[in-house]
Amino acid sequence: MSLETLWLALLGLLLAGYFVLGGYDYGAQMLHPFLGGRTKRTSRNAALDAIAPFFLGNEVWLVAFTGVLFGAFPHLEGSLLSGLYPLVVAILVGLVLGNAAIQLRGRADSALGRRWWDALIVFGGALPAVCWGLVLGLLLHGVPRRADGSFHIGVGDVLTPFVLACGLTTALLFTTHGAAFVTLRSTPEVALKARHLGVALLRAAGAVGCLPLLLTLFGAGAALTNRATSAVLAALLAAALGCAWWSLTRGHHVRAFAATCCATVLPVVLVGAGHYPYVLVDAAGGGMTIGHAVTDGVTLKILTAFGVVLIPVILAYQSWSWWAFRGRTGDRHPSYF
Repeated sequence: MSLETLWLALLGLLLAGYFVLGGYDYGAQMLHPFLGGRTKRTSRNAALDAIAPFFLGNEVWLVAFTGVLFGAFPHLEGSLLSGLYPLVVAILVGLVLGNAAIQLRGRADSALGRRWWDALIVFGGALPAVCWGLVLGLLLHGVPRRADGSFHIGVGDVLTPFVLACGLTTALLFTTHGAAFVTLRSTPEVALKARHLGVALLRAAGAVGCLPLLLTLFGAGAALTNRATSAVLAALLAAALGCAWWSLTRGHHVRAFAATCCATVLPVVLVGAGHYPYVLVDAAGGGMTIGHAVTDGVTLKILTAFGVVLIPVILAYQSWSWWAFRGRTGDRHPSYF
């Protein structure tokens, strides 16, 4: 494996890790109004207490992904972030609003104030989830590049059946992932409610997810370079959703969460492996290859020296936080909000 391919794999790993960890944050935020009770403070914040020890730390993966994108693939970053600027801004707005609302909701003095914060919590989870799906849809479909290599996304490029279906599917997938996570972390009563919601959401995600597949089969969807590899990954995604549904219906919460983790990783793998050796595909054919996107060899070697140290630190921190806050909320941990 060349150093360029290794760094591309690392870039995908960091984004996939964020989809797994940030995905259940988004999902829990969207499920927050549906999993809380009305009698106790802890029950009102059941979904938020499940993610409370992790939700800010999970964003380290997004920061690391951005750092690798800037450092190792500056030409890709120059085209990608400038072209997707409106969606990138929307994701950041959702992150800021959602994080602020989660931390400030407990300071509201009235029921009306709490309802406003609740709405911002849901909005702060739904907006990034949908926008990440739109980004994946655009990357799978191909972007309208200009002669100078740049591209600009217009409203018409986003409001297509394939891209919109990808956005809705990703939002449903993250919501299901959040439900599976809550079943692991919350009290048995809340876990049962999350389990029922997760089963219903999995059916919806499977139904909506068929639309991008059908559009691709009829030539109006993804423009994939490696079709055989993409078909295998799409089948694995369907299998992961089916496994999650089977596990939730039978109360196997750990298996269900493992299956939804796989389901959130596979769209990132599909973008990378389906287009390889291209990292950015033109809607009209062709695109930017990994050789055109990557930085020079000397810089890659310097970055590798830092990566050998930083990546294990991130993994060690994440493992420690999961171990330190293991168990269900209410058993050994108090309400955080």
